[in-house]
Amino acid sequence: MRELKILAVVVFFSLLTYYLVEPYAHHQMHMKVDANGDEIHIESHGFTYDGAADIAEAERKGDEVLVSKKKAFWSKVVQISKIKGDVVVGEASFALCIGCHNGANFNMGGAIPPNLDHVGGIYDKNYLIALIKDPAMAGNVDHKYKNTIEHPMGRIQVMMTEDQQIADVVAYMIAKKAGEVSPKEAFNEACVRCHAMRYVNVTQLGDTPKFKHEKDELAYKIKVIEEQDAVKAYMGKLPQDLSMMIRARSEHFMETFVENPQSQLPGTSMPRVGLNQAGYDKVKAYLTEAGDPSKKAREKLGPWVIAFFVLFTILAFFWKKSMWRDLH
Repeated sequence: MRELKILAVVVFFSLLTYYLVEPYAHHQMHMKVDANGDEIHIESHGFTYDGAADIAEAERKGDEVLVSKKKAFWSKVVQISKIKGDVVVGEASFALCIGCHNGANFNMGGAIPPNLDHVGGIYDKNYLIALIKDPAMAGNVDHKYKNTIEHPMGRIQVMMTEDQQIADVVAYMIAKKAGEVSPKEAFNEACVRCHAMRYVNVTQLGDTPKFKHEKDELAYKIKVIEEQDAVKAYMGKLPQDLSMMIRARSEHFMETFVENPQSQLPGTSMPRVGLNQAGYDKVKAYLTEAGDPSKKAREKLGPWVIAFFVLFTILAFFWKKSMWRDLH
């Protein structure tokens, strides 16, 4: 029985380390230091957006004017979220969006406007309201602009000025632009215009087509390079390839970074993505599919491997008893 006791002790401390010690150590090692030198923990907000994180950041900077501005903006967003939107009326307003968000892959102000086919299903309602009201404030990148209307999407502020109009178009998005979305569709709509994934042949222009002629392939590569140069000029540098992101970063980092890039990388030009929990889960699923394609097979095989070791341990135990039986 001594061997079984040793095995039980090893299993216990292994599980303790994996489920308690390692996560706690990771949490402690990933603290941030604010402008005052105080340590702060980066916490997830469950993919809900009420401005609390943005206001807290402004407070840590000690900028009272910015704090007041953030509080007023997000208070208005919450107020609009309580207004009952008219889906029929919202459809007419949504037509204003199609002028840019039409899948034409045409760069406008630094990036290609994303498709809105599933916008109501993968993005948070408050974020959509904030995005229409002031895209720079919604994305928490207002530090990039002297006037947030300079944001590439800023002119939407002068096209939709009434609270009811914003409530109507968001109601239309949620009712008519949600539906079932695949992990790849969610990734394409949320990430592709800035991030490439070379391991699955995805560029800032989307999936790389197959070419019959080399000159067509070269022409496409030139278009990709031109698009990357435009994104680089807008963002300050080319956003990283996400092929191995699922393995390179922890779950906590990915969640908090997607929720609010400023939390992990203060001053970054990357705007908040605004995904809700379902949208994030879809994007993460595609990142996993691309960066760790063997995960499903590995997880399926795992129980069999564990069962083999359990069986092997039992057989080894009885073999040991049989071999040592005459030594007692």
